[in-house]
Order: sequence, then structure tokens, then C-alpha cells
Amino acid sequence: MLSSLTEFLATLTGGLFTGAAVYVTLVKHPARVSCESALAISEFRPSYKRAAVMQATLALVGAAAALVRWGVSGGRGWLVGGLLLGAVIPFTVFVIVPTNKRLFEGSLDLNSPESTNLLARWGRLHVVRSAASLVTFLIFVFLLVR
Repeated sequence: MLSSLTEFLATLTGGLFTGAAVYVTLVKHPARVSCESALAISEFRPSYKRAAVMQATLALVGAAAALVRWGVSGGRGWLVGGLLLGAVIPFTVFVIVPTNKRLFEGSLDLNSPESTNLLARWGRLHVVRSAASLVTFLIFVFLLVR
């Protein structure tokens, strides 16, 4: 029972994380950066704050569920998937957050080339989160149907 519940929870939250991350990578951020940088950053700030809470929660719950599933019943795939999904958290904190901090600074000239470059860097970094979560979700789905 616990194995089935944790498998379901890991796959559900991993899938939700992946869907949101891929949407941001393929739709939201490209649309955002198609605007002038001042408008793009003005939209990025509140959007990121809201998304960060949701995405962090999904990554944490999904990773924890996969690791509990692995701990209870074994299965290397659940361990790998849990660690990979969990890895987006330190990747965000240590790799993406420095860019976020600069994008949130009041001293940033929103119309500067630096603003445009920061938005482009953020988009490239976010692709890593999307790819890692997509691989994780595919692992979880494979394990469920196998």
C-alpha cells in the first residue's frame, strides 16, 4: 500500500513539476523575453515568486515520495528519479538564484543590455530544470508501466 501511494505521489508531483517547468521553458519565458526587458522583468518578478513556491513544493514532495518508495521497497529507478528531481532544488539555489537576485535588485536598469542578458541566462539555466524533471518523469512513468 505504501509503495503504491508513494509511486503515485512521486509520479504525480514529478509530472506536475515537469509540466510547469516545460511550459515556462517553451512558452512563458520566450513570450516574456519577446517584450522589452523592462516589461519582461516587471512580469518576471511576481511570476517567479509565485512559481517558486509551487515548484519547490512539487520537487520536494516528488523527490521525498520517490526516496521513500525506494527505501520501503527498493528499486534503483526510484532512487535515481528521486535524486534527480531533488537535484533541481540545489541547482536552483546555487546556480539560478544568483541570477534571480540580480533580476530582483532595485538598482538594475530594466532597459539595459545587462537586463536582457540576465533574462537570457535565466532561460538557459531553466532549461536544465526542465530537462532534469522530464527525465525524472519518464523514469517514473516507465517504472509504473513496467
